[in-house]
Amino acid sequence: MVYWVIGGEYTDTSFTNIVGGDAEKKIGPFDDYETAKSVWGKLAWQHVDDAHVRYRILNEEATEFWVVGGVYKSTDFTETADGSPEQKFGPFDDYEEAKSVWSQKAWESVDDAHSRWRIEKISH
Repeated sequence: MVYWVIGGEYTDTSFTNIVGGDAEKKIGPFDDYETAKSVWGKLAWQHVDDAHVRYRILNEEATEFWVVGGVYKSTDFTETADGSPEQKFGPFDDYEEAKSVWSQKAWESVDDAHSRWRIEKISH
């Protein structure tokens, strides 16, 4: 499988249009999910104070979308606060449906710097 980290700075928190009208940044490819997640986590930490910057992990071969995340022990977002697996919501058949759930989860935890949510595209 091939993974990418995709995103950038958006014009607003609908995360629809990139500032300047450019395309989203596409970082990778990565041969495994853990490497892509590590890069995603570093980018999330670098931009933790900018509400207009978002990145997500994309699996090119995927056919479903999932919202993944939770509350983490630290802002490196590598281990959940209680050590349990990350929460997953889905599957969703399209990105827009997953984005709606992601937005809800993100706004519910907007004041918690240890909470992070992302959309992942996963194959069956």
